[in-house]
Amino acid sequence: MSGWYYLMAQLPALSSDTENPLPVTEEYFSDLCARFMDRKSLKILKNLSLEPPREAHRTGSAFIDSWYDWERQLRISLATIRARRMNKDFSTDNMSFPADVQQTARTACGFDSPLEAEVFLNNARMEMISRFSPSDGFSTDAVFAYALKLKLLIRIRKFNEEAGISSYRKIYEKILENSVRTA
Repeated sequence: MSGWYYLMAQLPALSSDTENPLPVTEEYFSDLCARFMDRKSLKILKNLSLEPPREAHRTGSAFIDSWYDWERQLRISLATIRARRMNKDFSTDNMSFPADVQQTARTACGFDSPLEAEVFLNNARMEMISRFSPSDGFSTDAVFAYALKLKLLIRIRKFNEEAGISSYRKIYEKILENSVRTA
């Protein structure tokens, strides 16, 4: 317990404000964790991802298992909605999803701007991490929650509207060129 206190006490608060730089890097966070965490926890931390494995399996952390289950359901809900809109088949093997997951997916798919949808999903993910986080702020799961939030904040900062529009135009121009060649 005391090791977790010293670890968590050294970590700055994270903010969703994308205007300011993050107060900590992933490398710094990993190095700090390596000084305080046991091997088993470090292995779990090293394998932690924003994208859960397709097949559910236990990670050794109830917090991460809950997060992965929710994230997996969200991703499948999003894929189902997107496939339906494109008149494509997408098998969910008759899975059912909680109403909040379905509503989050429907809302995200309703945005005209992909960037707005990603910001919305990022905020929903941050909220779920907080909801699944343990009340004990000095536990292994609290470290894992911090790691997930840090990963989300790093990811959302990589989104850039101008770069996205530029990439879209390049892809669209290639599609047009290919359609002219085949016509």
